[in-house]
Amino acid sequence: MDRNDVDWAGYFPAVVTPFTETGELDTDTLHALIEQYADRGMHGVVVNGTCGEWFSQSVDERAAVAETAVAAAAGRMRVLVGCTSNTARNVEALAAHALGAGADGVLASPPPYIKLFPNEVVAWYEDIGARVTGPLVVYNWPHGTGIDIDSDLADRLADIDAIVAIKDSTPDADQFFETSRRVRDRVRVFGPYMSARGVEVLRTEGGDGTIGGGSLAGRPDPAFWENYWAGEFAPMEEYAEQVDRLFPKLWLPGGWAGHYGSYQAQLKALMHMLGQPAGEVRRPRLPITDAADLAVMRAVLVEEGLLPQESGTA
Repeated sequence: MDRNDVDWAGYFPAVVTPFTETGELDTDTLHALIEQYADRGMHGVVVNGTCGEWFSQSVDERAAVAETAVAAAAGRMRVLVGCTSNTARNVEALAAHALGAGADGVLASPPPYIKLFPNEVVAWYEDIGARVTGPLVVYNWPHGTGIDIDSDLADRLADIDAIVAIKDSTPDADQFFETSRRVRDRVRVFGPYMSARGVEVLRTEGGDGTIGGGSLAGRPDPAFWENYWAGEFAPMEEYAEQVDRLFPKLWLPGGWAGHYGSYQAQLKALMHMLGQPAGEVRRPRLPITDAADLAVMRAVLVEEGLLPQESGTA
């Protein structure tokens, strides 16, 4: 398999997993969120990734999330399911269920905590690739895995038959764009193209898409890519300027956490302010409850035009 065996492109929200205040999985709210993403024209969704708090779910819950997402999407957009785990056998079982439930592909990072060496990363994906019966996405998540898949290593992984794409969340922008140049002939690349620098790379070299934390802006996220496909760069540049302003106001460098709480907790708080179905975080993650922090976050949304000035309180 290679990049031409899938048609994945554009904006894919990394979907939060809603929980109730008592910590139960809330599939009704998840279904409503996927419906909203479909209505707003997202090109795909990724569930059970970092935003989806896969790490605090049981195997049965991860299966329920995958099934809910596929059912809610109802063929209107692609569904990728995160299957990261600490053994290839576990990844195989999660992937078999997801693909059997109708997912379009699966995504896995190197196993967390273990901090594999480069040759071990290659062997990890070769092992997974031999076990998974559908398209596989490499997920480079240095903060969670303790390793960064650099351009040389990505180049090696792009030759593994099952791999059709990479979601690259390296904090090193230079490395990301070098990886994009090196591997896009073989795999699709999802990463930070929705920036001023990214627009220039899209103009001159090309790119495939972005898997971003939710979709705070809504329709403008997929519209960015539709403008790219139409060759309309002026609105892309305007939107990228907003993204470049907004990101540092809310997120720490590298995007691994918010200024006011964990990535998941801050994203869910912002989604609530925007009227998006989000649910609650599950322990060990804690919600953001400080009124002053919530007020600052709301003010940022107002300042960037994502919320009207007269909106209610957090």
